[in-house]
Amino acid sequence: MITLSIAIASFFLYLLAYHTYGKWLGRKIFGLDASNIAPSKELEDGVDFVPTSKSVVFGHHFTSIAGTGPIVGPALAVIWGWVPAVLWVIFGSIFIGAVHDFGSLVLSMRNRGQTVGDLAGRVLAPRARILFLLVLFLALTIVLAIFGLVIASVFRLYPAAIAPCLLQIPLAIGIGTLIHRKGGKLLPASIAALALMYLSVVFGDVGWLAEFNATLANWSIFTWVVVLLVYSYLASVLPVWILLQPRDYINSLQLLTALGLIVAGLFAAAFVGGPAIQGNAQALEIVAPAFESNVSAKQLPLIFPFLFVTIACGAVSGFHCLVSSGTSSKQLRCETDARFVGYGSMLTEGFLAIIVILACIAGLGLGAAELIKVDGKVIASGNILTGVDAFNNRYASWNGAGGLAAKVGAFVDGSANFVQSLGLSAKFAIALMGVLVASFAATTLDTACRLQRYVVQEIAEVSPALKPLRNTHVATLFAIALAGIVASLPAPNTAFSLASAGKGGLILWPLFGATNQLLAGLAFLVILFWMRRRNLPTWFVAIPTVFMLILPAWAMVYQMFVAALGSDQSWLEQGNYFLVGMGAATLALEVWLLFEAAGAWKKSKGELEQALPAAVDRGTST
Repeated sequence: MITLSIAIASFFLYLLAYHTYGKWLGRKIFGLDASNIAPSKELEDGVDFVPTSKSVVFGHHFTSIAGTGPIVGPALAVIWGWVPAVLWVIFGSIFIGAVHDFGSLVLSMRNRGQTVGDLAGRVLAPRARILFLLVLFLALTIVLAIFGLVIASVFRLYPAAIAPCLLQIPLAIGIGTLIHRKGGKLLPASIAALALMYLSVVFGDVGWLAEFNATLANWSIFTWVVVLLVYSYLASVLPVWILLQPRDYINSLQLLTALGLIVAGLFAAAFVGGPAIQGNAQALEIVAPAFESNVSAKQLPLIFPFLFVTIACGAVSGFHCLVSSGTSSKQLRCETDARFVGYGSMLTEGFLAIIVILACIAGLGLGAAELIKVDGKVIASGNILTGVDAFNNRYASWNGAGGLAAKVGAFVDGSANFVQSLGLSAKFAIALMGVLVASFAATTLDTACRLQRYVVQEIAEVSPALKPLRNTHVATLFAIALAGIVASLPAPNTAFSLASAGKGGLILWPLFGATNQLLAGLAFLVILFWMRRRNLPTWFVAIPTVFMLILPAWAMVYQMFVAALGSDQSWLEQGNYFLVGMGAATLALEVWLLFEAAGAWKKSKGELEQALPAAVDRGTST
């Protein structure tokens, strides 16, 4: 029953945190006031600034920040033991991640929807703006280059997810038009959309749709990357109410109800048992070690700092500050909605990460296909393993657990076992989990493209020579073209071919974890200065700031010069000079920003930053 107890305890801890710590932050620290004019109303343009109900913005925000992060990170991190993973997710999300997201959202709303990069220039120091924007640009380039590969890989693993995911696009456009243009009611539209999406999971791999899915699953990675980047362009330049908002909203409905099914299945498995294997229902129990003692045999990296870089989304993630200050702040119609969206979404993501951990450490033990290597490829042998054997098969070593297929597969198999415990078919359960993973990744991709457009436009403001990049379409095309170039490269140490193209994001992927967490530290630095200038208490922000600035830098330096993740050799020893150069540039930007912050620290106490000029309608060039 310990598995069920962890789920119940974490749920009530999150509920308690929202109504205590989150409420204290909103009232006493940020002073949320419904009478303050939100940027969505002050600068309403029908494209980026669109006043929207908090439930719809929550759907956009939650699905955008979640992505595959709270699935892949926790699914890998349990290799160090389930106790460290659970503790970091629960306390990290409550005291670090949710404060980071909430603070970034409020600061942006108080500054006409400015992104955290623009805010850095006013709150820290003028030079900090361009330095911060360069860090954002690097992080988002990695996201755009890699997430097409992630989605394509998921589609190849779970073809039954393709048709349901594609259906979400026309369905979202229809919902957006109905609500925004026709004045339709949100509740009946939501129920209809949810029903259609679940029907698509049930019948989305039947008859001609099965052939359709199989055909698209055989597309090359590069083909999928190109298609997804084109989709991202359209999602980025269209008004948010046409595609971005409704797609994220209906996705959130499906994803949250799927999460509810997993939790219900966990209850069923705890009291009745899991799906029958050879006629016998398996008892639910934790099959992973609480703390992994066999560190050297499994070739595990140092748990400190790498656990805190591996689990990003689910505990704290720098990407979230981009969503908070880039899109959500431009859509909330009331400042007091910020706690529900900023703090509440992060706690929901934390709970998702807990369920992912439980699926990997207990759900997997209910039965999973044995994976073996044949000619260098990992395939299912046809044998079904249960208990500790199932866990050890997926987590035999760091490299064995590190592949995308193994990490996603551990969650999909474990959570599908929970769903099957409700009496639902294995085919439906696996298809639903595949849709969940692919949908999360897709919402992150289209949001990241819009965010990169904002960053490119803000960088373009530094010089008249860059004026063309201030245009919405030019900035977006530049963003996806750069991502496409990076993605078109073959994987590291692989010759170029049509089959290998599209995996270039893997070149920069090792930087993502540390860069992402470093970005969280820099966002905290902006929040810290904003509070210091207003003579607000800062200790509860200062501690996470220091923590999130030191750990990612430590992890990056260690990988560059001591040992990379899953390897005894550093990036330098492996000859990955591009990675070393990019990592060194990122660290140099961090150090420079810290020098700027140190220079401004003393005089910032009680001194408000320069006020924004009079509001003007920035139109679609925002």
